[in-house]
Amino acid sequence: MPDYKVNFKELKSRVGVTDVAYALGYRLDRKAGVGRYIELVLGDGREKRDTIIVSHPNDRGTQTFFRRDGSKGDVLTLIRENLGAFFVTGKDDWQKTAKVMARFANMPEPEYNDDREYVKSVRAASAFDASRYEVKRMDVEHIPPIFRQRGLSDETVRCFAAFIFLIRDKRNGNFDGYNIGFPYTGADGQVKGYEIRGYGGYKSKAAGTDSSSAAWVADFSGGNPEAVRSVFFCESAFDTMAFHQMNRGRLHPDVALVSLGGTFSDNQIAGVMGRFPNAKAFDCFDNDIAGRIYGLRMVGLIEGVPMKISKAEDGLQVEAEGKTFTVNPAKPLASQLAAHLPVRYLTGQWLPPKAFKDWNDCLLNKPVAPVLAPCKEERDRNLAERRKGSLKM
Repeated sequence: MPDYKVNFKELKSRVGVTDVAYALGYRLDRKAGVGRYIELVLGDGREKRDTIIVSHPNDRGTQTFFRRDGSKGDVLTLIRENLGAFFVTGKDDWQKTAKVMARFANMPEPEYNDDREYVKSVRAASAFDASRYEVKRMDVEHIPPIFRQRGLSDETVRCFAAFIFLIRDKRNGNFDGYNIGFPYTGADGQVKGYEIRGYGGYKSKAAGTDSSSAAWVADFSGGNPEAVRSVFFCESAFDTMAFHQMNRGRLHPDVALVSLGGTFSDNQIAGVMGRFPNAKAFDCFDNDIAGRIYGLRMVGLIEGVPMKISKAEDGLQVEAEGKTFTVNPAKPLASQLAAHLPVRYLTGQWLPPKAFKDWNDCLLNKPVAPVLAPCKEERDRNLAERRKGSLKM
């Protein structure tokens, strides 16, 4: 680990597991007792999304936690599992974690320079090193609770079990447990990294994961890729599994389901579709602007039509084949493109219902908060204020 000029031991004396847990929304479960250990629960009384048991609740410097599935760690582990909740930037998880710790300790956030040790460590991690990770098959008789927390049934997990592993980073001195690893494979079938998910919303990728040409591919053809007629692309592995669980009765048995891990690379799409020469690609991306841009890019790649896509006031502006036009992201993309470009309909869309951001939120029944349209009086007032503000003296 590079020297970040941060004294984590001193910070841990000021910031405990309980400080971070309470900030994340955990609450004390008094029914479990209060003594040398306390239980903190995330979620309401009807649904417990996570439970951690914290030692030494009155001594920040020595606090650690564990879960009944065997995972454990300290305050740094809990922060790294939930980095997305703290809105910090940094080159890697350690820089982000240091900034979060500094905030909780009411200390100035550290600033980092590109010293030689850091640059050397980044270069070393630029290629995936399989020996860094201990990997084992998931026991389908003892499925980790994290899947049920995401609404995924045991039956669904068993369907995907051949494409999921438990992995442990042997270089991580702060977390000695296993996370869920979704292996990224290339056209040659070799593992080129992992999409990683853990408790408390923790998500990451294995160091050096090839996100430019490899992806998580669950091929249900039984080793006969030419039999695959449909390939479904999602932004995360959990979205992919949720899509399958909700639509399994409508899917042909020989399908492939793909996670791009929240990124979109031209070579990822091209590489995956090269494995399935007879398949049609389906856009199952998120119901947001980024997801619709992904969908357009996918159509352009597979149809062989280079596109320049940008946001516009009334939708998304597309420049292609010497033409410029606007598409409505709320309507099917291929038919809109066909009005301007030669489209062979090699792609389709199977989006989450409009009330939900993604397929996993749909499975969990977590709709996007509705945005209320202003009433006529409010619209008229806003318009009058804009006109007034545009007057020139």
